[in-house]
Amino acid sequence: MTPAYLAPVELPKAYRLLNHGPTVLVSARHGGVDNVMSAAWACALDFAPPKLTVVLDKATRTRGLVEASGQFVIQVPTAAQMQLTHDVGNTSLHQDPAKLQHHGVELFGLEGHDLPFVAGCSAWLACKVIPEAHNQQAYDLFIGEVVGAWADTRVFSGGHWHFETAGSEWRSLHYVAGGQFYAIGESLVARTEPRG
Repeated sequence: MTPAYLAPVELPKAYRLLNHGPTVLVSARHGGVDNVMSAAWACALDFAPPKLTVVLDKATRTRGLVEASGQFVIQVPTAAQMQLTHDVGNTSLHQDPAKLQHHGVELFGLEGHDLPFVAGCSAWLACKVIPEAHNQQAYDLFIGEVVGAWADTRVFSGGHWHFETAGSEWRSLHYVAGGQFYAIGESLVARTEPRG
């Protein structure tokens, strides 16, 4: 079932969903298998068409699904999903075939995209892989073209995040190490008029 507060984000503004450097969830599907993993190294890359990069280790099952299907979803999890984000990043589908069920991951679909979207996140970016074999093999670096973007209007609307007015449970996660995350902090706005 599609979340009630889900709204499309214009593709030229899709980079704004990642520009603040959050830890993300990467999901993929192939051959009847769905998986979700967390990733701290994801970055907006280009505006038109919008592109992003994400590092996917060779040992992960999600990477195999991405390579086989040529597509994936990047999601921005919320502070309320901290434990889920930690757990799916530290459990392998190789060792636990019921990983998603064990960690309470709820998936939903969106029309026109044969991809698993993680419920409860604040933003979703559906991507198709831009094949770069050398980068993928040497650096585990995948480039995705964003073909669809959505956000939860309770925290992102009008092309901007509104963390300062949403509840603290909506804040994005920023991973450090050893299970430690920071939630995004207060909004600081610089003067934009020319000085002179």
